[in-house]
Amino acid sequence: MIWKKYGFSILLLYLSVGFFVWPALGVVALICMLAPVVVALYRDREWCGSYCPRGSLWDSVFTKINSRKHVPQWAKSTWFRSFMLLVIFIVFGGQMYYAWPNLDAIGLVFLRIILITTLFGGALALLYSSRTWCNFCPMGTLASWVSVGKKPMSVANTCVSCKLCAKACPMQLEPYKAKGSQFIDSDCIKCEECIHVCPKKSLSFEKNFSR
Repeated sequence: MIWKKYGFSILLLYLSVGFFVWPALGVVALICMLAPVVVALYRDREWCGSYCPRGSLWDSVFTKINSRKHVPQWAKSTWFRSFMLLVIFIVFGGQMYYAWPNLDAIGLVFLRIILITTLFGGALALLYSSRTWCNFCPMGTLASWVSVGKKPMSVANTCVSCKLCAKACPMQLEPYKAKGSQFIDSDCIKCEECIHVCPKKSLSFEKNFSR
């Protein structure tokens, strides 16, 4: 998928134009803030794995710099995810209060948040897994809360529990444990890394949803 590979260029263009040319452009970030949750209602966290520009940055750039797959436990914990969600919304709400109703100032609020969280996520991508940020991304967390298994993965009985899928998963999930049934996890971002590495081709998304 071309977008998945080069979508991060949109993120870089957005930040460049927003900060140096047209600050009001920052409000476009609303799309990436709302889309993960809306898509999750129908296709779980597929937005995170296939359409998120920042996800494209993690996969296309940082994975090549750092191929390690380890995600620290604190990044996956419920308390930290809830904490990050609370902090982001408090900071966002406070800045929006002072920026309103100046459109350029409002745009800069979005731009600053996107830039800071991208730099933070990039630092974590160098230290741990490239997708570490995705484990506690505030919008990703909201998306995981509304994901209800709309896009399950089938794990055939041909699975030999080699655990390669778990090693390849950027979210450190373990599809092989669902051998002979469906693998459903609200944090699965549908990136298909597990499908690509499976030597037995035992993993697949249901026909109605395969890309």
